[in-house]
Amino acid sequence: MFDILISSAHAQAAAAPAQSPFVSFIPFILIFLVMYFLMIRPQKKRMEEEQSFLNKLAHGDEVYTKAGILGKVTAIAEKAVTIEIEGGAKMKVLKSHIGGSAASIFATEKK
Repeated sequence: MFDILISSAHAQAAAAPAQSPFVSFIPFILIFLVMYFLMIRPQKKRMEEEQSFLNKLAHGDEVYTKAGILGKVTAIAEKAVTIEIEGGAKMKVLKSHIGGSAASIFATEKK
């Protein structure tokens, strides 16, 4: 009686081809590639552009902070930047909180 069940189980196992371990990882590899090209690579490029901008920062540049404050750079230290805002007031801001050039904001405003 059990011989019939065991022989049919062996027949089913023999009929199914063995799958390569590489083939089972293909979906994971594809998901990683999609995530890399849609999320990781653009973020890395954006960070490199931001770092390049901060390295080129010079006295007199008009910038905006990530908090939305517009001002003109008056002094640059290693980790901080002094900006002059409207009315002649000056404030120190961390370099990492400089969002970009204010000229790009005013250029889009005029159009």
